[in-house]
Amino acid sequence: MLAKRDAQGFIIPSKVKLPKLPHHTAYDSCPAEVTRREFIKDGSVAILALAGTPLAGKGNAADTNAPVSGTDSATDYKGQSPPVNLGLIGCGPWGRELLKTASVLPNAPVVAVCDTYPAALKRAATLAPEAKQFENYRDLLADSKVEGVIVATPSHLHRDIVLDAIKAGKHVYCEAPLAANIEDACAIAKAAKETIKVNFQAGLQNRADRQVLNLATSIRTGVLGRPIKARQQYHKKQSWRAAAPTPERQKDVNWRLDHAVSPGLVGEIGIHQIDLANWFFMLRPTAVTGFGSLRQWRDGRTVPDNVVAVFEYPGGLFLTYEATLGNSFDAELNLFFGSDCAIMLRDRRAWMFREIDAPQLGWEINAIKEQFYKSTGIVLAAGYSKAMPNQTAKPAEVPQDPKSPLQYALEAFVINSYNHQAAIRDFTSAYDPSDTNALKQYLEEIAKTRVPAPGWAEGYEATVTALKANQAIAGNQRITIDAAVFELG
Repeated sequence: MLAKRDAQGFIIPSKVKLPKLPHHTAYDSCPAEVTRREFIKDGSVAILALAGTPLAGKGNAADTNAPVSGTDSATDYKGQSPPVNLGLIGCGPWGRELLKTASVLPNAPVVAVCDTYPAALKRAATLAPEAKQFENYRDLLADSKVEGVIVATPSHLHRDIVLDAIKAGKHVYCEAPLAANIEDACAIAKAAKETIKVNFQAGLQNRADRQVLNLATSIRTGVLGRPIKARQQYHKKQSWRAAAPTPERQKDVNWRLDHAVSPGLVGEIGIHQIDLANWFFMLRPTAVTGFGSLRQWRDGRTVPDNVVAVFEYPGGLFLTYEATLGNSFDAELNLFFGSDCAIMLRDRRAWMFREIDAPQLGWEINAIKEQFYKSTGIVLAAGYSKAMPNQTAKPAEVPQDPKSPLQYALEAFVINSYNHQAAIRDFTSAYDPSDTNALKQYLEEIAKTRVPAPGWAEGYEATVTALKANQAIAGNQRITIDAAVFELG
């Protein structure tokens, strides 16, 4: 007999009435999908909350009657939950950035750090002076004080570390891509899926960013009209090459320049932008054509510094992604084109450029507008779409969100990890701890209140997409993407 499910697909328990968590939820999850008609009727760009303004109001839906300020009750939740002790594996430049971000969170104490290179450990000690230091990650995993680990090693080293961490019962935050090849990524995703007592989060920061979350919701209302295409770019003049004292260390720190282990520009950088298109359009690509060349840094590397990838989606929708390490002009950019408007996203700000024949939405009359050459962009920001009580004038600029995407991502990891382990404790105290099926049902119910964050499924899909693109770029060819590759089997 098939289990009954609710509207969201969660199993409805039939034999036992599972207890509710008394207080573990930090704040409500993402708002339910709304129709385009409801979006237009609302007469507000509240759902389009972007441009660096924190949302205002209850849950994720912005309260357009609330006063405008630099903080709000929805996103300024202070990342509160009891602490979860973290261990960091991989203390390179990005690992140290993770340490810096964790240090500003009230509930993310880093109690252990690990790196095989002593100098990296020494640098990490300046950011986490109280943390134990390990040169072998297995020793860190054996430390009972560590409850969750952040894996920030090179992508091709993720597999063994993540699998061992999951086996050790540690919650895992794994940087994206999950791995440098699909086989390893599949192994990680399978382990995360099957080990229900562990909270797994992929390092796709955009999916945890409260600003981008609301743009995703707005695009799904149909505000674009008929989606036409998307274009993304990453321009930054930098060599990607790091200095090191010995040839051996040179090879270790410059792994991104070696095609044998590196997923290339599209895998290491592009994955975050390309994932936005998959997410916003709720589609998976069916083919990708790639081109790559070495134009700037001809220093012995075997990874292109200049790439283009064209993704094909069902229905004739296209995404063009291009990146270069040879020029910085126009930096990072995301453009989504539809029959009614185009939406530009850059630096966590967004603007809408409406077509002349697009239907009137109403709120755009009073919205803040900015000029871009010959076009007028409507700023997409919560609370700035219509007149508000006690507000005599709108500010010339929308204030920036004080929290970074990485901060949102780590906050989500800590809160969800705590709620996950608290739910397991609650279940164990009330029911048979060996009843795995009942525990799984219970955790599926708890999942409704998760802080929005990417799990193994999102991480695997993004990784497969990026690795397929890198394969096409390496061969300067078009390859089809079988739908089955996105399934774990």
